[in-house]
Amino acid sequence: MRWAVSPISHRPRPRGLALLRELRNTYVVKKSEPDKTRDQVARTILEGGPASAADLAEKLSITPAGIRRHLDSLISEGVLTARDPYQGSALRGRGRPSKVFVMTDSGREKFEHSYDDLAVAALKFMASKNGSHLVNEFAQSRANEFERKGSQIKDSNKSVSEKAKALAKLLTKEGYAASTDKMGNGEEICQHHCPIAHVASEFPQLCEAETAAFSAILGTHVQRLATIAHGDGVCTTFIPSEVSQKGKNKIKEGARS
Repeated sequence: MRWAVSPISHRPRPRGLALLRELRNTYVVKKSEPDKTRDQVARTILEGGPASAADLAEKLSITPAGIRRHLDSLISEGVLTARDPYQGSALRGRGRPSKVFVMTDSGREKFEHSYDDLAVAALKFMASKNGSHLVNEFAQSRANEFERKGSQIKDSNKSVSEKAKALAKLLTKEGYAASTDKMGNGEEICQHHCPIAHVASEFPQLCEAETAAFSAILGTHVQRLATIAHGDGVCTTFIPSEVSQKGKNKIKEGARS
């Protein structure tokens, strides 16, 4: 199953994440209803992250038998795979947890990405300079630009939790389909989609610089727990609560005294 892109217009072609957003709004699928529904199921998982069959059936108003047929079809096509739910997921409950369905790498490739634009930008950047530090500089330049976009979040007087939610909205706007969830003594940002996963899998500096940008925007230490680029179902970043941060600061102050 392929998702074909319809003609957009004769105006100048958008680039990068702007192109990704426009393509998402203009793609067309095969005309048969089963294909349209399967595409809807796949896109729900792409943008919302791992989900159980029951949650998908409820969200899309599809019968349990119907959602199973579509999920089996998407698994056979290599678009989805079934996994145990992520430990920090809200899907976890009493008893044995239901399997969740996750987008595979080949499934993501069926959707439009900005890999080409990013690769071209990186090559141009490297061609203009000399030295082994080029990838690090390029990764930092992207992180700086993202930090600039999050400057209002950074400069606000909101709590860390509120900033995390605002950061997730910014990430979603940039094409990362992000959400937040409580996790232990803090918050977790989950990025259910990564437009640059293929490039980041070869150049982890991109993920490292991105994580540093999150920390700068939120004004607190963060910890990257998983990344799509390294084969995980979602990119997850843990943000300790303000209470735990104050506790760490007191420990450090006590150690200095």
